[in-house]
Amino acid sequence: MSVKQRGFFGRLWDFFCSLKLTIFILIALAITSIIGTVIQQNLSRQEYLRVFSEDTYRVLDSLQFFDMYHSWWFIGLLLLFCVNLTCCSIKRLPRVWRLVHNPSVTPSEQMLKAFSNVDEKLVKGDLPTLLDRMKAFVGAEFATAQVNEKDGSTYLYAEKAKYARFGVYVTHLSILIIFLGAIIGNLYGYKAFVNIPEGGESDRVWMRNGQTSIPLGFSVRCEDFSVEFYGNSQRPKEYESILTVIDQGETVIENRHIEVNDPLSYKGITFYQSSYGPAGDEVISIKVKVRGEDKVDAFSLHRGQLVELPSGDRLRIADFTPMFRNFGPAARLEVLPKEGEARVVTLFKNFPKFDEERGGDYIFTLVDFDQLYYTGLQVTKDPGVWVVWVGCTLMIVGCLVAFFISHRRMWVVLTPQDNGKIGVRLVGSAHRNQPAFELYFDELKKKFRDALSA
Repeated sequence: MSVKQRGFFGRLWDFFCSLKLTIFILIALAITSIIGTVIQQNLSRQEYLRVFSEDTYRVLDSLQFFDMYHSWWFIGLLLLFCVNLTCCSIKRLPRVWRLVHNPSVTPSEQMLKAFSNVDEKLVKGDLPTLLDRMKAFVGAEFATAQVNEKDGSTYLYAEKAKYARFGVYVTHLSILIIFLGAIIGNLYGYKAFVNIPEGGESDRVWMRNGQTSIPLGFSVRCEDFSVEFYGNSQRPKEYESILTVIDQGETVIENRHIEVNDPLSYKGITFYQSSYGPAGDEVISIKVKVRGEDKVDAFSLHRGQLVELPSGDRLRIADFTPMFRNFGPAARLEVLPKEGEARVVTLFKNFPKFDEERGGDYIFTLVDFDQLYYTGLQVTKDPGVWVVWVGCTLMIVGCLVAFFISHRRMWVVLTPQDNGKIGVRLVGSAHRNQPAFELYFDELKKKFRDALSA
């Protein structure tokens, strides 16, 4: 390999290890995520054309802004960030590895002077006795010390939580794992929807554009749907579906109640209660009584359906609403007599005797109505979700280690002097949370001097 080639690969390596590249990628991800939030994703072409012009739609569609999180450039940004993070970690890891596994047990004078947490004292006594005293002191107050000699000086070295230096790398690894899970989810997962009427079933779901269907590999049947409203309004208070899952002709999940924030999951596919709506016209129950007689006829009618009364007159439901202002369900009937003009009658379910005051040959009562609903389900499949959870767990562990645990080191250096005394130097260092370590070292200095004076 030539010098020129080595220079190119060196510059390429520096580029991928660059902090500027990291900042650029993070800003790009933030901006594109804002775009993905502002522009609603995975709608149909018709829905987008209600907001954008034809030319704007084509430009945004070519840039994949309508399915941004599955676009090649967004996944490319994630991969570039992974490469950048990996290169930065690899570049700095060897130094940390050497520091942890090959610590400087006999540091140079220049290295010792670089530390700010230092105390030293000249004492009388013989070296072996003083060494044993200092070894016992370090072991009692800090950690077990190892003894080494160099250039006539004796060094005691002890450390705590040395693997805390790898906390940041655990955090980096967790980010890579989370991104891996996100990429797996984007490539092999989906978010879709399906509307199932009561009593119906479906073995397919549809993407948000409404044009692409995805087979489930099993069927989901809506056994029942119920909705509860606030007071006499049509504002939903609570609604739920009862679902049954049928796989290869066998019922595997039966009558499972689901509601908002309580989904159903099967084979890695999750069904969330998302919406609902009417499935067809209401079935309206009315009673007809001939004034002055005891006989009552009951009818169950759809809107617009014509029915003949025993007298030969005819009747149909002209209109119906489940909530007329604050009066509750109301219906408008058209009575078509054999002779004469048609008459219009208004009925209220909450006022069953309302029509008695009208007069006329008939007394009509709105008994009840039955509305079939469809349940709207949001369907998600994310095979990378467990990978993301593993990454999140590692991130919590890595952050706790990186921010709350520090690698602390302690040296005691005993150096015989020409006057027969021994110079004893206590040196301490921590790679995180320096203020807390300084407070700890101040207390340790007092105990250090007490141990020397004993």
